Amino acid sequence: MTEIAEINTLENNKRLSTQELLQWIYKKVDEGVNEFNINASGQHNIGGSMWRKDGGELVFKVKNPGQRVGSMGMPHTKIIVEGSAPADVGWLNSGAEIVVKGDSGDTTAHCAASGKIFIGGRSGTRSGALMKHDPKFPEPEFWVLKNTGSFSFEFMGGGVAVVCGYECEDFHSVLGDRACTGMVGGTVYVRGNLSGVSDDVWVMELDSSDLDFLKEGLKEFLSKIGKIHLYTEIADFSKWKKIVAKTYEERSKKTRRSLKDFRLNEWVQGGIFGDLIEDDFQVGELVPRDKTRLKIPKWKNYVYSAPCEYNCPIGIPTQQRFSLLRKGLHKEAYELILKYSPFPASVCAQVCPNLCMDECSRCDVDSPLEIGLLGGMSAKVQLPVPPISKKEKVAIIGAGVAGITAAWHLVMMGYSVDLYEEDTEIGGKLRQVIPNERLSRDVLKIEMDRFKNSGVKIHTSSKVTKEMFGNLRKNFDAVVVAVGAHSPVVIPFEGHERLIKGLEFLKAVNRGQKPEIGKKVVVIGAGNAAMDVIIEAYKLGALEVTAVDIQKPSAFDKEIAHAESLGAKILWPAFTEKVTEDGVYLKDGRFLEADSVIISVGDRPVFDFLEKDYLNERSQVLVDEYLRSIVNDRVFVIGDAHRCSLFTNAMGDGRNTALNIDRMFNQEQLVSGKERELIPSERLKFNYYQRFEADNSTEQNRCMSCGYCRDCGYCRDTCPNGAIERIQHDDGTFEYISHDEKCIGCGICAGICPCGIWTMVPN
Repeated sequence: MTEIAEINTLENNKRLSTQELLQWIYKKVDEGVNEFNINASGQHNIGGSMWRKDGGELVFKVKNPGQRVGSMGMPHTKIIVEGSAPADVGWLNSGAEIVVKGDSGDTTAHCAASGKIFIGGRSGTRSGALMKHDPKFPEPEFWVLKNTGSFSFEFMGGGVAVVCGYECEDFHSVLGDRACTGMVGGTVYVRGNLSGVSDDVWVMELDSSDLDFLKEGLKEFLSKIGKIHLYTEIADFSKWKKIVAKTYEERSKKTRRSLKDFRLNEWVQGGIFGDLIEDDFQVGELVPRDKTRLKIPKWKNYVYSAPCEYNCPIGIPTQQRFSLLRKGLHKEAYELILKYSPFPASVCAQVCPNLCMDECSRCDVDSPLEIGLLGGMSAKVQLPVPPISKKEKVAIIGAGVAGITAAWHLVMMGYSVDLYEEDTEIGGKLRQVIPNERLSRDVLKIEMDRFKNSGVKIHTSSKVTKEMFGNLRKNFDAVVVAVGAHSPVVIPFEGHERLIKGLEFLKAVNRGQKPEIGKKVVVIGAGNAAMDVIIEAYKLGALEVTAVDIQKPSAFDKEIAHAESLGAKILWPAFTEKVTEDGVYLKDGRFLEADSVIISVGDRPVFDFLEKDYLNERSQVLVDEYLRSIVNDRVFVIGDAHRCSLFTNAMGDGRNTALNIDRMFNQEQLVSGKERELIPSERLKFNYYQRFEADNSTEQNRCMSCGYCRDCGYCRDTCPNGAIERIQHDDGTFEYISHDEKCIGCGICAGICPCGIWTMVPN
């Protein structure tokens, strides 16, 4: 019976050392365990020199290993790495089977003497170097799906290597530069371009025995790395070559040259590193400074977006808000969000599913920051109303969250804005549909009042017609269409005329009405709006509510949990066949008794005020990547009028469109997509925050300030030459600079920066 042992080497912010991990493995092997699932955190030598007393098989399934995976691996050992592995995979392999499903680092298969090494990506410099073969044992095999780094198969003495060159068609050489230097034995099969291969070898065509070996071996290799579907493409042997070493006699025919001539002319033209740098033949100082440094530090503050900012549809830089709080600038912190969202306490704190928290870097340490709570602190913050300073005027049709957000940003930039709303009150679905349980009416009123006092000219009970739209287009410099989606989708199955439309039901409830729905209710649909319908149905006296959907419910987990806590049942996949006065018949034969059936499967916008040339065949407005009408570049379409999504997506459309309208008026290039790239997680120093949390539990101190300098001074304090200085500016901002005449390019500043700000770049 197979015994499996599992271990997570990083528990409660404590990392198991390599020695502790290996001792645990040895102990388990002695106890009879033959299979290991190891969630590593950089430990070395996993799967190395060990064996079972009974000669049986050992299997290691590893994630996140350190160097020397399978070093001196023995026969009957199998090692499977999910993902990539660093240097020295299979170093001195003596019989183990090693599978790395991603890339491997430098010196993969270095000195391998037996066993098989399968790499599902690329391998680094000097891979396959010094491979050898003792005839008493099976020869080593080394398989690579893509390519190797330079100096590959250097001084190779035996064994077989196969480099498949997959996705490397544009490479000048799939073996890197100066491959096979000093090679005296073994065989390298390679598919793809070759360049700069050593004169010590012959590059030859394949013979029948080569084809037999590759045909069978490729199947095993691709199966091991989980990519057997690539076999047909890679097994086009017209693209393959074979590399074998020249004999001593074949090498000795070369004319001997002087060392100087060899360095300048034969190795690389222009010098030994002539292909990398221009050699001035000058000798630098032992400790480089200024121009002799290979790399120099750059303080790249706020070049990258933090995950919270990047994943927020509005782009709110929460890391900056927490930074202000750490400095005691509470007023500035609460005001900052109003530069991005007019609804920080209602939408951001209550309705939003908090995508920012889902991606918070702090999740990799303990738990995400409570960002939603921060939004609620900005409920009563007021910003001064700026005077109208721009000559252009903008009209906005629709006063839901998208239209209000666009109007808010435009008026704050000094534009004259007129907002037209068909309803008697602004707010759209935010006011008309969302239940009180999810959105406090008191908070919403505070934020609506703040908007009403912003200087936007609001026209309620104003339905826009074709004639009125034409007048708006003539009288305003830009028009924003933000009408929302208020036409419920109804599926035309038998009895659809009996359905209650979910949107109309929610609007009626929010107006204070109490629709008669009976005791048993079936809701067709299981999105977030359907969960709102369920909540209101129970409030109106329903005793049994069942939601059905043809697919997995699209509602957020917390909304589903809320509905189920009230007693609701959710059935899927469930296809409605017909609706009768008795209930709902499903296509699989089930019958759901119902007094009322409410459909909530989505809503669509109505564009009856637009000419047909604005619309496509599906009655959607044709827009470019900037949400600008293709027919008229002064008309923008945002929010649910463009695509039905989250309130925060609609607000993101509103803000981005306001900024693009300003750019358009200033004859600047419009922008689509994110302003900044997401900061790579490897730039952050998680260990710093594991220690940091112990004495600082407030949210602003827990924030990792990803990509945004937290002004900790670690770089300045640890610089060995005192090259880093903090500069305070008159406007309250600061920066850190590195003085070239002192800096030695050691990189300590980049290595210690907890926020990923300092970066070493080529000099």
